[in-house]
Amino acid sequence: MATRHLYVARHGSADAFGTLTDVGHRQSELLGDRLAALPVDAVWHSPLPRAVRCAEIVGGRLPGVPVREAAELVDHVPHVPEEMPAEWAGFFDGYDPAEAAEGARLAAALAGRFARPAETESHEVLITHAYQVAWLVRHALDAPPARWLGLNCGNAALTAIDFHDRAAPAVLLYNDMGHLPPDLRWTGFGPRIRP
Repeated sequence: MATRHLYVARHGSADAFGTLTDVGHRQSELLGDRLAALPVDAVWHSPLPRAVRCAEIVGGRLPGVPVREAAELVDHVPHVPEEMPAEWAGFFDGYDPAEAAEGARLAAALAGRFARPAETESHEVLITHAYQVAWLVRHALDAPPARWLGLNCGNAALTAIDFHDRAAPAVLLYNDMGHLPPDLRWTGFGPRIRP
Protein backbone atom coordinates (compact mmCIF):
# COMPACT_ATOMS: atom_id res chain seq x y z
CA MET A 1 0.00 0.00 0.00
CA ALA A 2 1.05 3.59 -0.59
CA THR A 3 -0.05 7.08 0.40
CA ARG A 4 -3.26 8.41 -1.06
CA HIS A 5 -3.14 12.20 -1.29
CA LEU A 6 -6.68 13.57 -1.38
CA TYR A 7 -7.44 17.15 -2.38
CA VAL A 8 -11.06 17.60 -1.41
CA ALA A 9 -13.16 20.60 -2.39
CA ARG A 10 -16.74 21.67 -2.13
CA HIS A 11 -18.12 22.66 -5.54
CA GLY A 12 -18.24 26.33 -6.54
CA SER A 13 -21.16 28.52 -5.55
CA ALA A 14 -24.47 27.40 -7.06
CA ASP A 15 -27.96 28.82 -7.34
CA ALA A 16 -31.09 27.34 -5.77
CA PHE A 17 -31.47 24.98 -8.74
CA GLY A 18 -27.97 23.50 -8.33
CA THR A 19 -26.38 25.31 -11.28
CA LEU A 20 -23.01 26.99 -10.85
CA THR A 21 -23.29 30.76 -10.73
CA ASP A 22 -20.78 33.11 -12.37
CA VAL A 23 -19.07 33.28 -8.96
CA GLY A 24 -19.01 29.47 -8.78
CA HIS A 25 -17.52 29.27 -12.26
CA ARG A 26 -14.70 31.67 -11.34
CA GLN A 27 -14.09 29.87 -8.02
CA SER A 28 -13.77 26.60 -9.93
CA GLU A 29 -11.26 28.11 -12.36
CA LEU A 30 -9.13 29.42 -9.51
CA LEU A 31 -9.31 26.07 -7.72
CA GLY A 32 -8.14 24.34 -10.90
CA ASP A 33 -5.28 26.82 -11.26
CA ARG A 34 -4.16 26.08 -7.71
CA LEU A 35 -4.28 22.32 -8.27
CA ALA A 36 -2.42 22.57 -11.61
CA ALA A 37 0.96 22.55 -9.84
CA LEU A 38 0.25 19.13 -8.29
CA PRO A 39 0.79 15.69 -9.86
CA VAL A 40 -2.96 14.96 -10.03
CA ASP A 41 -3.89 11.47 -11.26
CA ALA A 42 -7.68 11.86 -11.35
CA VAL A 43 -10.54 14.22 -10.59
CA TRP A 44 -13.58 12.51 -9.06
CA HIS A 45 -16.92 14.26 -8.66
CA SER A 46 -20.38 13.85 -7.20
CA PRO A 47 -23.14 13.05 -9.69
CA LEU A 48 -24.98 16.30 -8.88
CA PRO A 49 -24.80 19.01 -11.61
CA ARG A 50 -23.05 21.66 -9.50
CA ALA A 51 -20.21 19.26 -8.70
CA VAL A 52 -20.08 17.85 -12.25
CA ARG A 53 -19.65 21.33 -13.74
CA CYS A 54 -17.08 22.36 -11.13
CA ALA A 55 -15.08 19.19 -11.86
CA GLU A 56 -15.22 19.85 -15.60
CA ILE A 57 -13.81 23.33 -15.06
CA VAL A 58 -11.11 22.09 -12.66
CA GLY A 59 -10.25 19.25 -15.06
CA GLY A 60 -9.91 21.76 -17.89
CA ARG A 61 -7.02 23.29 -15.94
CA LEU A 62 -5.36 19.86 -15.56
CA PRO A 63 -4.58 18.66 -19.12
CA GLY A 64 -4.65 14.89 -19.56
CA VAL A 65 -6.16 14.20 -16.13
CA PRO A 66 -9.30 12.04 -16.27
CA VAL A 67 -12.49 13.49 -14.77
CA ARG A 68 -14.90 10.82 -13.52
CA GLU A 69 -18.04 10.43 -11.46
CA ALA A 70 -17.98 8.72 -8.06
CA ALA A 71 -21.44 8.01 -6.68
CA GLU A 72 -20.01 7.94 -3.13
CA LEU A 73 -19.43 11.71 -3.33
CA VAL A 74 -23.15 12.56 -3.64
CA ASP A 75 -24.57 15.11 -1.20
CA HIS A 76 -26.14 13.45 1.83
CA VAL A 77 -26.37 13.72 5.61
CA PRO A 78 -23.70 11.25 6.75
CA HIS A 79 -24.77 10.82 10.36
CA VAL A 80 -27.80 11.68 12.45
CA PRO A 81 -26.84 11.85 16.14
CA GLU A 82 -28.87 9.85 18.62
CA GLU A 83 -28.57 12.68 21.14
CA MET A 84 -29.42 15.76 19.13
CA PRO A 85 -27.58 19.00 19.94
CA ALA A 86 -30.30 21.60 20.55
CA GLU A 87 -28.92 23.96 17.88
CA TRP A 88 -29.26 21.21 15.23
CA ALA A 89 -32.71 19.87 16.17
CA GLY A 90 -34.53 21.88 13.50
CA PHE A 91 -32.09 20.74 10.80
CA PHE A 92 -32.82 17.09 11.48
CA ASP A 93 -36.55 17.50 12.00
CA GLY A 94 -38.27 15.04 9.71
CA TYR A 95 -35.35 12.65 9.11
CA ASP A 96 -36.75 9.19 9.54
CA PRO A 97 -34.78 6.04 10.45
CA ALA A 98 -34.64 4.89 6.81
CA GLU A 99 -33.07 8.20 5.69
CA ALA A 100 -30.60 8.08 8.55
CA ALA A 101 -29.63 4.50 7.66
CA GLU A 102 -29.16 5.44 4.00
CA GLY A 103 -26.96 8.38 5.03
CA ALA A 104 -24.85 6.09 7.20
CA ARG A 105 -24.53 3.61 4.31
CA LEU A 106 -23.39 6.34 1.93
CA ALA A 107 -20.94 7.71 4.51
CA ALA A 108 -19.43 4.25 4.97
CA ALA A 109 -19.13 3.83 1.20
CA LEU A 110 -17.41 7.23 0.90
CA ALA A 111 -14.87 6.39 3.59
CA GLY A 112 -14.41 2.85 2.29
CA ARG A 113 -13.54 4.06 -1.19
CA PHE A 114 -11.44 7.15 -0.53
CA ALA A 115 -10.40 7.34 3.16
CA ARG A 116 -7.63 4.75 3.01
CA PRO A 117 -4.18 4.22 1.52
CA ALA A 118 -3.96 3.38 -2.19
CA GLU A 119 -2.36 0.46 -3.99
CA THR A 120 0.16 2.88 -5.51
CA GLU A 121 1.01 6.48 -4.64
CA SER A 122 -1.91 8.59 -5.83
CA HIS A 123 -2.99 12.23 -5.96
CA GLU A 124 -6.76 12.53 -6.36
CA VAL A 125 -9.07 15.53 -6.42
CA LEU A 126 -12.59 15.04 -5.02
CA ILE A 127 -15.22 17.62 -5.99
CA THR A 128 -18.07 17.06 -3.60
CA HIS A 129 -20.27 18.82 -1.03
CA ALA A 130 -19.79 20.44 2.37
CA TYR A 131 -21.08 17.49 4.41
CA GLN A 132 -18.82 15.02 2.62
CA VAL A 133 -15.76 17.23 3.19
CA ALA A 134 -16.70 17.43 6.89
CA TRP A 135 -17.21 13.67 7.06
CA LEU A 136 -13.80 12.91 5.52
CA VAL A 137 -12.08 15.31 7.94
CA ARG A 138 -13.93 13.77 10.90
CA HIS A 139 -12.96 10.31 9.68
CA ALA A 140 -9.29 11.23 9.23
CA LEU A 141 -9.16 12.64 12.75
CA ASP A 142 -10.93 9.55 14.16
CA ALA A 143 -13.40 11.88 15.86
CA PRO A 144 -16.82 10.73 17.08
CA PRO A 145 -19.40 10.61 14.25
CA ALA A 146 -21.36 13.65 15.48
CA ARG A 147 -18.25 15.83 15.14
CA TRP A 148 -18.97 16.38 11.44
CA LEU A 149 -21.63 18.86 12.59
CA GLY A 150 -20.39 22.41 12.49
CA LEU A 151 -17.41 21.75 10.20
CA ASN A 152 -18.41 24.37 7.66
CA CYS A 153 -16.79 24.38 4.26
CA GLY A 154 -16.74 27.29 1.81
CA ASN A 155 -17.37 26.90 -1.90
CA ALA A 156 -14.18 25.89 -3.76
CA ALA A 157 -12.25 25.74 -0.47
CA LEU A 158 -9.44 23.18 -0.44
CA THR A 159 -8.92 20.44 2.13
CA ALA A 160 -5.91 18.11 1.83
CA ILE A 161 -5.72 14.76 3.61
CA ASP A 162 -3.01 12.10 3.30
CA PHE A 163 -3.90 8.47 4.00
CA HIS A 164 -0.68 6.63 4.84
CA ASP A 165 0.00 2.91 4.84
CA ARG A 166 1.55 2.63 8.30
CA ALA A 167 0.52 5.84 10.03
CA ALA A 168 -2.61 7.72 10.97
CA PRO A 169 -4.16 9.96 8.30
CA ALA A 170 -2.89 13.54 8.23
CA VAL A 171 -5.16 16.54 7.67
CA LEU A 172 -2.78 18.98 5.97
CA LEU A 173 -5.25 21.74 5.06
CA TYR A 174 -8.85 22.38 5.95
CA ASN A 175 -11.16 24.85 4.19
CA ASP A 176 -8.22 26.79 2.70
CA MET A 177 -9.35 29.64 0.45
CA GLY A 178 -5.95 31.19 -0.24
CA HIS A 179 -6.49 30.81 -4.01
CA LEU A 180 -9.67 32.91 -3.91
CA PRO A 181 -9.75 36.72 -3.72
CA PRO A 182 -11.66 38.09 -0.71
CA ASP A 183 -14.85 38.78 -2.68
CA LEU A 184 -15.10 35.08 -3.69
CA ARG A 185 -14.51 33.63 -0.21
CA TRP A 186 -17.05 32.43 2.35
CA THR A 187 -19.89 31.73 -0.02
CA GLY A 188 -22.20 29.03 1.24
CA PHE A 189 -22.19 30.25 4.84
CA GLY A 190 -24.87 32.14 6.66
CA PRO A 191 -24.31 35.76 7.66
CA ARG A 192 -21.59 36.06 10.27
CA ILE A 193 -18.36 37.84 11.07
CA ARG A 194 -15.69 36.56 8.70
CA PRO A 195 -12.04 36.31 9.68
